[in-house]
Amino acid sequence: MLNVALTGNVAAGKSSVARWFGRWGATIIDSDALVREVQQPGTDTLQAIARRFGSNVLRPDGSLNRAALRGQVLGDDNALTALNEIVHPAVQLRRSALVREAKARGDKILINDIPLLFEVLDPEEFDLVVLVDAPVQTRRKRLLGRGLSAAEAERLIATQLPSSDKRSRSDIIIDNDGSLDDLKRAARIAWDRIAEHAANAPQ
Repeated sequence: MLNVALTGNVAAGKSSVARWFGRWGATIIDSDALVREVQQPGTDTLQAIARRFGSNVLRPDGSLNRAALRGQVLGDDNALTALNEIVHPAVQLRRSALVREAKARGDKILINDIPLLFEVLDPEEFDLVVLVDAPVQTRRKRLLGRGLSAAEAERLIATQLPSSDKRSRSDIIIDNDGSLDDLKRAARIAWDRIAEHAANAPQ
């Protein structure tokens, strides 16, 4: 099984690429979905978050108030580090279990959708690293279009390493500064390269 990491800074277009890869035959492990899973009411992770950040990050039904939590950690490096130390180990345990399941099924290509790959993991753990990239001004415009304030967009962008630091450490780069059709074509080219690697991988 070819174990691939797919990453990209916020609003670069990574989620669209992940959806296409899934349609073209890959097994997808979505880190954002795993984060939501380990933060469900009743989990140790959510209880630890509430202890660290206060009950105001919980909704009346006991679920996580993501907007309230985001307001506490964006722009506060210590708070963000504390949150990551709570959440990431739980996500990694769940990911490891899903990777084992994929191997046991005999899946050929596993795509790990990991926004913070370079920030929190070792890229060398994966057979290939695929980066979806877009200029920061383009990503800023997309975030504003999603309803974020200018300050929120800047804080969110600042939580991630600049893509210039990631490009040299990636095996395949998909640039996304054009139309959605342009992105899909670039993603297909990348997918063909991934499939070629999978076909040539040791069995």
